Amino acid sequence: MCAHVLVAEDDAMQAELIRRSLLAEGHTATVVHDGSAALDAVRRDRPDLVVLDLMLPVIDGFGVCRVLRRDDDIPVLMLTARAAEDDVLLGLELGADDYMTKPYSPRELMARIRTVLRRSGSAAGRRDDPVVRAAGIAVDPARHEVRCDGKPVDCTPAEFQILLALVGEPERVFSRRQLLQCTRGYDRSSTERAVDVHIMNLRRKIEADPRRPARLLTVFGVGYKLSGART
Repeated sequence: MCAHVLVAEDDAMQAELIRRSLLAEGHTATVVHDGSAALDAVRRDRPDLVVLDLMLPVIDGFGVCRVLRRDDDIPVLMLTARAAEDDVLLGLELGADDYMTKPYSPRELMARIRTVLRRSGSAAGRRDDPVVRAAGIAVDPARHEVRCDGKPVDCTPAEFQILLALVGEPERVFSRRQLLQCTRGYDRSSTERAVDVHIMNLRRKIEADPRRPARLLTVFGVGYKLSGART
């Protein structure tokens, strides 16, 4: 079951860890760092599930959950350092589908997410097609297939994970370090500079002219992004 998950977490390192874990499971993810941005993202993107920290700036997680339950039925998994019984009970009473405390195991978090999605049926109901598409590129995590303008593209496992991250969040600029993390488990010996090689190889496969890329762009001093919109 592949889903689009909204991660509302003010700690950038925690958010990135969750995002990478979701991508490794074949999901796509949007990350926001405050409660107001979380509500805006829900209205804009209609995610299948929200992973919600409680101690968010602007609007805290309890406030976000109140609004979601008033206006929507999107599943919510609260993930927080607040482990007091009163906090757990309040979160569940507000309508959270699950409540998980930090520190946590990423594997357990992914298992909890699978359970909530299965129980709610949200991903199956709204996302019959798990393929991620942007800029003429289609990435199918379930089948480990890539197509560019309808034509199959052969990718190494590391290239596939990098492309999945880029297509999942077009126009987002990824640093080399972030893209390197996407390849962990597939390319353990890589360095950040190895990401440049993966990008160069991907350009040969998806660009009409790899020397003048129109899709996979360099953002100088930062990293790379996929230019285009989700389709």
